[in-house]
Amino acid sequence: MWDYGIISFVRVIALSTLKSFLSRSSAYTDAREPVMAWYRQVRQADWATPSDVKRDVRSASILKDGRVVFNVAGNKYRIVVWINYPYRVVYVRFIGTHRQYDMIDAQTV
Repeated sequence: MWDYGIISFVRVIALSTLKSFLSRSSAYTDAREPVMAWYRQVRQADWATPSDVKRDVRSASILKDGRVVFNVAGNKYRIVVWINYPYRVVYVRFIGTHRQYDMIDAQTV
């Protein structure tokens, strides 16, 4: 379905992953606004290369093979995505606290 209210260059899969994390615990209440701000920023991005991501989000960590780590809410939370640059699709692979992030392999999650 087309969203005529917002010009969207990037498709984010899946908003449901973000919402599921946010509703998992009341401990994550402080993440809601920063995560949704990140989502809105990504939806309006036009990222064709990793350098485009870095230009727009300087704190992003560019990994190999299209993986990117975003720091959210003052680095309290992390979002790991895989970006299909030619198709402008961002796949959310992980969202969690910095501590939870330390227990995963961002390259394979």
